[in-house]
Amino acid sequence: MSYRIPLSSPDITEAEIAAVTAVLRTNTLSLGRKLDEFEQVFASFHNMPYAVAVSSGTAALHLALLALNIGTGDEVIVPSFTFIAVANAVRYVGATPVFADIDADTLNLDARSVSAAITPRTKAVIVVHTFGVPADMDALLSVTRHHHLAVIEDACEAIGAAYNEQLVGTFADISTFAFYPNKQMTTGEGGMLLTRDAGIADRLRALRNQGRYATDDWLQHSELGYNYRLSELACALGVEQVRRLPSMLAARDEVAAAYDRLLCGMPNVQRPPLSLPNSRVSWFVYVIRLDATCTSADRDQLMASLKRQGIASGRYFAPIHLQPAYADLPGAPTARLDVTEMVAQRTLALPFFNKLSPEQAAEVTNAIAGALGYSA
Repeated sequence: MSYRIPLSSPDITEAEIAAVTAVLRTNTLSLGRKLDEFEQVFASFHNMPYAVAVSSGTAALHLALLALNIGTGDEVIVPSFTFIAVANAVRYVGATPVFADIDADTLNLDARSVSAAITPRTKAVIVVHTFGVPADMDALLSVTRHHHLAVIEDACEAIGAAYNEQLVGTFADISTFAFYPNKQMTTGEGGMLLTRDAGIADRLRALRNQGRYATDDWLQHSELGYNYRLSELACALGVEQVRRLPSMLAARDEVAAAYDRLLCGMPNVQRPPLSLPNSRVSWFVYVIRLDATCTSADRDQLMASLKRQGIASGRYFAPIHLQPAYADLPGAPTARLDVTEMVAQRTLALPFFNKLSPEQAAEVTNAIAGALGYSA
């Protein structure tokens, strides 16, 4: 269905179009100079020594687990309130995803729930910065260091977010990013890994390129690898998007602030916080929560009402542990995920993108007010 007001829309300018066109005029469409440039500007933005570009955020998660030697018999603690790729990547390497509950305010992993989920088989924790809100890294790192666990930061929704004035994606052994068209910046499809470890960076580059190290001949493969390369076209787009990233993040701040003003005082609707202590939010999506008097059916009726008016919305997120692909997952310890299940019934993502106009934001909020039976 085509919506008058879509859920998301990429922000592409003539600079990106020119950069991609310039690549098309060369004879190098993969593994060229733009790949190196994209990795360099991304690493520089985060003040990190090594960046490795790949074909998607999911590929980044998969390679991060492989680079940390996580495999069959291991357990990795993950949130259930997130995109399914986080748990899928754990299964790709033969390990078991173990679900922990989330904090009711930030919607990120709760350190107490993580601690309770640790077993002798636990090897790592994937910390997701949900919706661009930084997780409580002090509490989570305290737990993981105590138990000598590896940490992967999933910053796929959070580029530019900061915790204690430090950019997310710079705390963990390896961090991952994604550039799908609904993200703060895009390469069409694409992802990135950051690490401070030169050996890990070398292995990540080999794994993305069929297991071929820089010292190998083109048809020599030192280990099992994958075709997770990112094209020169995508990298050229990424370079320009990183250069524009501060202004794009500022535009998203303005859209979030507009929604906050329009929704202020609206009964039954809980707004996401514009700010949190010691944190800077990077707005991936704008997700409201209906209050406890509402049910999942009320949320779904609101979605249907918006759809009839040509306004897109999204159910962010359906818990992973309740999805058909995770029914009867063998070997996964079970734990109560009360906050996850409570929150997931009432969350709704509203149209959100850089160029969403004040008039469009007002139309969305007026439609919500009408559907819920009161005047905006």
